[in-house]
Amino acid sequence: MISIITAVYNQLPINRLFVAALERYSVLPYELIIIDNGSTDGSAEFFESKGATVIRNPANYSYPYTQNQGIQLAKYDYFAFLNNDIIVAPGWDKGLLDAIKAHQLDLVCPAAIERAENARVTRRFRRHWKWIKGLTKWMGVGEEALRFRHRLMYGNWEKFCAKRQRRFGNEVIEGFSGHSIICSRRAIELVGLWDERIQAADFDLYLRSKKRHIEQGDIKPIHVVLGIFHHHFERLTLKARPPAFVDKDKLIRLEEKWSFAEMDQLLADVRAFKGAK
Repeated sequence: MISIITAVYNQLPINRLFVAALERYSVLPYELIIIDNGSTDGSAEFFESKGATVIRNPANYSYPYTQNQGIQLAKYDYFAFLNNDIIVAPGWDKGLLDAIKAHQLDLVCPAAIERAENARVTRRFRRHWKWIKGLTKWMGVGEEALRFRHRLMYGNWEKFCAKRQRRFGNEVIEGFSGHSIICSRRAIELVGLWDERIQAADFDLYLRSKKRHIEQGDIKPIHVVLGIFHHHFERLTLKARPPAFVDKDKLIRLEEKWSFAEMDQLLADVRAFKGAK
């Protein structure tokens, strides 16, 4: 069972798609915890109508702050930190937890446009999605336009995901895609809560998990489960033009926390992946 934690600001069309995919493709029981950062388009009410627990913030807060808000209410031992601008794969929850157990992991994410099985396939996905977005830019970001782009990208989503599941099963590689990170409660106990000073929180979480893996050996860094693929609409949240974070004054750049030498060492596997043919 999974506690899904998602922060939103407006974007009712994608919020509807997000929930529809969760309802259709989730296998295990879950709770949905929504952190609403001051939506004015009925998004908070929509999520409440779907049975979600909604935290109504009076203003727009940074990503790590909202994820920590969700953790405080989460009931289950696994957390899914999901962006709202994604479409989950059929059986995503069971598939990711099966991989966690099979490989004794605490932190995983699905494959995606940003991180597939190798650099060549990743570049192909990214080029194709960029072409689709350019071709359909005139359609806007309504629900039907988003559905059309998704169909144009994958054709039959269920068949696309089933093909990847047959091919890769529980196979994993080290890395991450920040829009969908699943972790155990144990991971939070060992690595800590999201650092509320770092908006690039997925990078920071990967670096912390990798550093602890090297120094303590009691947790592995984030791994990508290749048999599970989530579609990410990429940068769609920025189109909502959210107001500035009210906690922006405490945010720092990633390099203010991590030295370049330290990041160079810890990101060696990611660099090797990006340089691969």
